[in-house]
Amino acid sequence: MKTNAAVLDAAGAAHRISEVDLAGPQAGEVLVRIVASGVCHTDQVAQEQMIPVPLPAVLGHEGAGIVVEVGAGVDDLQPGDAVCMSFASCGRCRECLRGRPFLCLDFNLLNFSGRMRDGTTRLSQAGAPVSVFFGQSSFAAHAVVNRRGLVKLPPDADLNQTAPLGCGIQTGAGAVLNRLRPEFGSSIAVFGCGTVGLSAVMAAALAGCERVVAVGGKQSSLDLALELGATHVVNRCEFDDLGAAVKDAGGGLVDYAIDTSGASHMVRAALASCCPGGSAVVLGVTGELTINVQQELMGESKSLIGVVEGDSVPEVFLPKLIEYQRLGRFPFERLITYYPFEEINAAVADSAAGRAIKAVLTFG
Repeated sequence: MKTNAAVLDAAGAAHRISEVDLAGPQAGEVLVRIVASGVCHTDQVAQEQMIPVPLPAVLGHEGAGIVVEVGAGVDDLQPGDAVCMSFASCGRCRECLRGRPFLCLDFNLLNFSGRMRDGTTRLSQAGAPVSVFFGQSSFAAHAVVNRRGLVKLPPDADLNQTAPLGCGIQTGAGAVLNRLRPEFGSSIAVFGCGTVGLSAVMAAALAGCERVVAVGGKQSSLDLALELGATHVVNRCEFDDLGAAVKDAGGGLVDYAIDTSGASHMVRAALASCCPGGSAVVLGVTGELTINVQQELMGESKSLIGVVEGDSVPEVFLPKLIEYQRLGRFPFERLITYYPFEEINAAVADSAAGRAIKAVLTFG
């Protein structure tokens, strides 16, 4: 079939909306009509080729939509079902079999190589292959996705809202709820007040953290953090020593810290803000980091942890987040700004500039 997609032709180029060919679903796959797709920082990293996805490619990995057709062997979904998309995993390696698909041994191959698990792509243009991203490529009106990358939603789900759950929101919330699992009454600092960081703030409040310190550089985002559950905020533009600033915000170092920025100096600040025995989590795409292991890590028995996709099993975790949203305890809809699909480049620019916390593209 033919469908419209945002094609990325070169590193740093704008997305080009044009018609592409999309092959039908093979065994274990599902054809989905996209209703909405979040714009994630990981898309931007791939657009700049910090993650070297083969080009041309169709990016997008926070899709939500309606099932159109199912391939052989898919017996728990049918046309008309509402679904949310998340990351790809093999389902066969030791980590997938242990219920940890976020650690799939083929994670990079399935999500960033530009190919599906059979080594081919369902997308093409003028007879030439076009790379798939995260096993979905949801910057398109339709996508073919492996069943493992889909979460079935209730029939009344608002797909415009649920789209960004599949990566950014589950990453921030999952880092708190699935990995750190903070004790009731504990303290946490969150560095970065974008989608991932504010999702972590909401999760920390949900978990019963007594002190939640949000660190960011945009006053409007810090104000929103306070509304979403932060007890204290630190404007990083006003301090040179962010670790000390977090300590002063509410009195004392924190039990946990999360960096979502991907900046090495922010990771060090997150680690410095932790009390002895504390844990700092890295969620952003981060380059080289130099630390004094004795003084900054081992000497105070701290932990520095990398977390992928919030340690989430999407089919288990995302319905929980939707239910907490329904109860008014995880209002992630407040992060969203909507853009028509045709305005994808404006959505990307606004996301990069901080004018939109979570840009979501809508399709007709």
